[in-house]
Amino acid sequence: MRIIRTKNYDEMSRKAAAIIAAQVIHKPNCVLGLATGGTPVGTYKNLVEWYKSGDLDFSEVSTVNLDEYRGLPREHRESYWSFMHRNLFDHVNIPQDRINLPDGTNMDADAECKRYDAVIASMGGVDLQLLGIGHDGHIGFNEPSDAFDMGTHCVDLTEETIEANKRFFASRDEVPRQAYTMGTHTIMSARKVLMIVSGRDKAEIIKKAFFGPVTPHVPASILQMHPNFVLVADEDALSLV
Repeated sequence: MRIIRTKNYDEMSRKAAAIIAAQVIHKPNCVLGLATGGTPVGTYKNLVEWYKSGDLDFSEVSTVNLDEYRGLPREHRESYWSFMHRNLFDHVNIPQDRINLPDGTNMDADAECKRYDAVIASMGGVDLQLLGIGHDGHIGFNEPSDAFDMGTHCVDLTEETIEANKRFFASRDEVPRQAYTMGTHTIMSARKVLMIVSGRDKAEIIKKAFFGPVTPHVPASILQMHPNFVLVADEDALSLV
């Protein structure tokens, strides 16, 4: 595990974007595993700026996203499909046919999870997987449980996750209660994993996840076992370690 300490959110975003950019430059036809939420917005902003300045070319890149809300049409503003297009895909030259997310409108959970696992396998796996971390240690929508989940699966979101995501919706009642997500095995199979974390409110879970025991009750703790895991976090997030 490699830890990169930054002064603040902006520096964290630039460092993370630089790592992703290096992956694209080193392997132009790489597979990027992407994440949503508030934390990666700054990272994507930097990547868009570097693309527009001519420093990056995404024309051979393929992407897979960690997760998508189940039952939410992709055109909904808060779907992760919409989030990714708004923050990255609409502004760079990743070919549309190489962009992949779970299909939240497919209500056949078994079929959709098998389909998405097959998509990832057909690409030869993920070269670099971007992650955030929830306050309870979840990665993607892999919530605390008694065992680490394997492949893509459908999850019931915890009350804590619903509460954390309600800020993106008009009301708490509108937050979807289920999501499709890559499993921890899929994430661990990525050749490189990059986690970005910002804010003092994440300090306790960073200490627990990366300086405590490996346990499915703190899903992110499994990343201690990854051979090429990089944590980029600001001073506030690392204030307890």
